[in-house]
Amino acid sequence: MAQRVRGVVALGKGEPVTVETVVVPDPGPGEAVVRVQACGVCHTDLHYREGGINDDFPFLLGHEAAGVVEEVGEGVAEVAPGDFVILNWRAVCGRCRACRRGRPWYCFDTHNARRKMTLADGTELSPALGIGAFAEKTLVAAGQCTKVDPAAAPRVAGLLGCGVMAGIGAAVNTGAVGRGDSVAVIGVGGVGGAAVMGARLAGAGAVVAVDVDDRKLAQAVRLGATHTVDSRTTDPVAAIRDLTGGFGADVVIEAVGRPETYRQAFYARDLAGTVVLVGVPTPEMRLELPLLDVFGRGGALKSSWYGDCLPSRDFPVLIDLHLQGRLDLEAFVSETIGLGDVEEAFATMRRGDVLRSVVLL
Repeated sequence: MAQRVRGVVALGKGEPVTVETVVVPDPGPGEAVVRVQACGVCHTDLHYREGGINDDFPFLLGHEAAGVVEEVGEGVAEVAPGDFVILNWRAVCGRCRACRRGRPWYCFDTHNARRKMTLADGTELSPALGIGAFAEKTLVAAGQCTKVDPAAAPRVAGLLGCGVMAGIGAAVNTGAVGRGDSVAVIGVGGVGGAAVMGARLAGAGAVVAVDVDDRKLAQAVRLGATHTVDSRTTDPVAAIRDLTGGFGADVVIEAVGRPETYRQAFYARDLAGTVVLVGVPTPEMRLELPLLDVFGRGGALKSSWYGDCLPSRDFPVLIDLHLQGRLDLEAFVSETIGLGDVEEAFATMRRGDVLRSVVLL
């Protein structure tokens, strides 16, 4: 039987979000209903509200979430009612060319629930990233549920559903940071800060954090940065080279998504080094680099999609590391809020006052 719950909805482009009644249908084949316990406020949700993703309004926002499976549909075997899960937006298909090549973290045919959640009047909702977790309950594809140790607090577990996983994965998976490597991270907000933590987790030596905000640089030190560079007053390329013996970093992670900071990353890496782009650019942005420099500097220029993570592989491991005291996910939780506070959380996020606001339900 369909259930009525409260959820945060963006009704129109640029309009303040509102808490609405959301109708959650029974799960169909391959689907699950999850009782959401916590959901982080991510920039992507704001992009949806602003029409920066697409214009399929109204949107049910929220995607960085953890909760408990309440009900599953026909044919679901991977999770069962009562399981504590992190929601993910990479439910791999197992059939596409990436999956068949043994690279499911690149899955080109990820899937979502087929049944639709609606407003009380029957208007179909578009769930953010196929999840829609700023709600007391949500309907997802069962493959979007990753079972983890229930000893983890929902407010931190859910962060692996997007931003923290994207940053850690950019360092560990995409950048393949190794023991003793030098790493620079340009832009150390939530994703960049997680990249700093991921680099240290992977055994990096020097980890240089670059930003224009003193608060974020101080946070980066707490997350594991060994050096900081204020790029308002210092040339970050020269500074990174000075801090790495004059050569540049082995891995440079660009977590801003702008042409000017990508150029800095390109020239701040060592010869044969790696640049990882995890910051998300906007459609109109263009990049110009001398092709001879691209050839002559060698190495690799990579983009990191969702930290190139495989949720079934990565989420349980990272939760175990957190529970062992080796991965301080609590450091990313700046505040906890209620469903009615999401609009203000967007404003707080824009001001750079938080790493993450987390909605508790």
